[in-house]
This record gives sequence, structure tokens and C-alpha cells, in this order.
Amino acid sequence: MLEALVCPQTRTVLSYNAKRQELVSRAARLAYPIRDGIPILVIDEARVLE
Repeated sequence: MLEALVCPQTRTVLSYNAKRQELVSRAARLAYPIRDGIPILVIDEARVLE
């Protein structure tokens, strides 16, 4: 299923971070949370990567 998900900002692939339960967009430098098994692909909900 991960192959079908893309970053809503850049439309690039996401990588899964199991430890933090996030989907990471390296292109946008954002990490989208996964809550109760559901990816929250809302830019305002994403964590900015440093």
C-alpha cells in the first residue's frame, strides 16, 4: 500500500519510519503521522524535519 501513497505537497514517494509511526517525505522535509493505522496526509499535521 505504501507504493500508492505520495506526499500531498511534492507528489513524491514516502518512506515509512516504523519507530516514530510516520511517513516521511524527504523532498518536502516533512513527516506525516500515522494514527490508529491511518496515515494523516495533511500538510498542517506534518512535522517539519530538521
